Amino acid sequence: FFFQSLPSLKHNCLPSDRLSATMVQSLNAAALKTLTTLLLRPSLTVPHLSVPSVSCIDYASLRRHAGIRAIAFDKDNTLTAPYDELLHPLARNGLQEALATFGVENVAILSNSAGTLDDPGGKDADAIEKKLGIAVIRHQTKKPGGLEEVLSHFGLTDPAEVCMVGDRLLTDIVFGNLYGMMTIHVLPLCTGADNAKDNTIAKVLRSVENKVLYGEWFGGRMLRRRGTTPHKIWKGTPSLSTGEFTFLGEITENGVKKSI
Repeated sequence: FFFQSLPSLKHNCLPSDRLSATMVQSLNAAALKTLTTLLLRPSLTVPHLSVPSVSCIDYASLRRHAGIRAIAFDKDNTLTAPYDELLHPLARNGLQEALATFGVENVAILSNSAGTLDDPGGKDADAIEKKLGIAVIRHQTKKPGGLEEVLSHFGLTDPAEVCMVGDRLLTDIVFGNLYGMMTIHVLPLCTGADNAKDNTIAKVLRSVENKVLYGEWFGGRMLRRRGTTPHKIWKGTPSLSTGEFTFLGEITENGVKKSI
C-alpha cells in the first residue's frame, strides 16, 4: 500500500565528467548497526524540514533562529548529479546562499563515497573540492557514523550547531537526528533516466524511504504526525524555508505538513 506512486519534481541533469570509474560504495556497516535503534526510534527518519532542493532553504533563518553555525551537505543528488563533479543548476543558488551566510570554512560535503575508504588517496574528494570550491570531509565511518570528523572539521563541540542536508533519510537524516543536528531532506536532483549513474542500491532504498515517510499510508501519516527529534534551539518556528516552491503541494517542517 505504501508503494504507491510518489509525486516528485522532474529534474534534468547536465552531462559532466564522471568521477573515477573505480570508486564504488561498499557495504555501509554503520547504517546496519543503526537498524535496531531505528526500530525503537523511527522518528529518527523524520527531518526537521523537507524541501525540493537546497535552493529552497532559508540559510539566514537557519543561522538566526536555529543557532546553526555550519552546513554539511551530502553530495550525490543533493549538490551534483551522482558521481559528477559539477554543481547542478538546481543547487547553484542554494550553495551560493549557504556560502554567503556561513562562509566557505563553515560549508562542507559529507559524502558516503568521496572522502571515504571507497576513495583511495582521496583523489575524488580532491577533484570535487577543486570543482565546487568547498571542502570534502574525510571520514572512515560512513553515515550515520562520522560525527567526530564533522565536528573536528568545523571546530565545533555541539552537534546542534550543525545542519545536515541530504536526499537520503536512512543515512543523512538519521545521522543528523541521532546526534541532535538540524536535519533537512531534499528530493534527488536527478530521477528516471537522468539518474542512471546513481548507485543501484541507493536508488532503490531512496525510493522506498520516501514512499514510507511521505506516502499516504497509516505509518507515514503517523510518523509525520509524531514529528522528529526536537532540535535544541529551533522549536518549529519561524520558517526555515523560502516558501517559493511547490513540494507535493505543501512543505514539511518539524514533521508537520503545512500549506504554501
